[in-house]
Amino acid sequence: MKLSLEAVMQNHKFGLVLPIILISYLMILLDNSIVFTSTVKIAADLHMDAQNLAWVTNAYALTFGGLLMLGGRAGDIIGRRRVFISGLTIFTIGSLLVGLAQSGPMIIGMRALQGVGSAILAPTTLALLMDNYTGSMRTRAIASYGATAGIGASFGLVIGGLIASYFSWRDGFLLNVPVGIILLILTLKVVPRVNGQGGRLDWVGAITSVIGFAGLIYSINGAYGRLLASIIAVVFLGLFVWAESRTKNPLMPLRLFADNERSSAYIARFFYLGAMISYFFLVPQAMQHVYGYTPLLAALGFLPETIPQFISATVLARLNNRFTNNQLLVTGVVITLVGLASGAVVGIHGGYFWALAVPMVVIGIGQGLSLSPLTVAGVAHTDPAIAGAASGVVNTAHQIGGSFGLSVIVALTSGFTKAAVSYDHAAVLMAGFMLIALLATLNILRNSRR
Repeated sequence: MKLSLEAVMQNHKFGLVLPIILISYLMILLDNSIVFTSTVKIAADLHMDAQNLAWVTNAYALTFGGLLMLGGRAGDIIGRRRVFISGLTIFTIGSLLVGLAQSGPMIIGMRALQGVGSAILAPTTLALLMDNYTGSMRTRAIASYGATAGIGASFGLVIGGLIASYFSWRDGFLLNVPVGIILLILTLKVVPRVNGQGGRLDWVGAITSVIGFAGLIYSINGAYGRLLASIIAVVFLGLFVWAESRTKNPLMPLRLFADNERSSAYIARFFYLGAMISYFFLVPQAMQHVYGYTPLLAALGFLPETIPQFISATVLARLNNRFTNNQLLVTGVVITLVGLASGAVVGIHGGYFWALAVPMVVIGIGQGLSLSPLTVAGVAHTDPAIAGAASGVVNTAHQIGGSFGLSVIVALTSGFTKAAVSYDHAAVLMAGFMLIALLATLNILRNSRR
């Protein structure tokens, strides 16, 4: 018996479509977080130096962020279900090959393949959610989606710490294989088949955007030819915008940015994730270098952030009945900024409790209140024809913003030899990024009151 949207709505139940969406999205998020706590063992097993090791993360981030908009647009044109299955298949195969990697070049290449699968999968998950739910159910489903984004990143650190301490780093990737197969079977059975709108994919936009974003990130943290990379980034990102203004089926319809709420949400998400991905990447290192924690203790040290985030994300669905999305968004970003700023003021030598644990509680509450409203604002007022493209831009801002923020902060603090001094400067920069995100969200609130 086929699952229909009408049946779901009549029974006021989400059915299996939402769990399929959330679990597939969670797999993407967990992998990226697990890498943060497994890099030391990966380097030892595959004989990789620090520069090559960085590309285990960068190769994934660049293919993921660079191809996200193509993945979102492919869902619009070809059909969400078909594209979702393709992305899940590529990601599962990539996970298997990463887990079996026997050399540095192989793991870097297979992480890039994983990124391709994620780029197809991530925007399609959000578009499928919007296709299958409406009204209050859609709001609740998006709240769950946003909560998954934050919780997956946080719990990924804990899971990565456990794997790094008690198992092989390979297990974190190989676990995706049976989960991916089960999700593929369920998708074929329960996700409704809906034809795409047809048309041609914007390959010019895809190529220019990938080269442009890759050049941008490399110009910040590359080892050689950074000036050339920055010139390439400017040229190809300019060509990308020019191509999108002229093609009939653009990868990134420029009318997405005509709406103030959406465009401000993209800016806010870009800098919000620039701060938070840097936080997830740098804090475990600070705990190990400054406090002498093991990888597992460093991962468990994130629980003061993870638990409040889970609670606030759970309460968010009820708060949606009393407050507008934009009010919740501004509140969440303000709380997150307070947490980051307090940690920066105390400094890492203030001790774990005051420098990290207390700010983490505040940050966790703020993140739980922010991510879902940021997602809602990023797809606000979209029609079905551009829903996939809108979700692609949301996820692009998420991934490229995180890579950009981390690259900038690492580049600006790499000159400090002492771990504590480096982290304290990074903490100030993270708070600065969050301040920019707050200004963008205030712009949404200001315009909504007109």
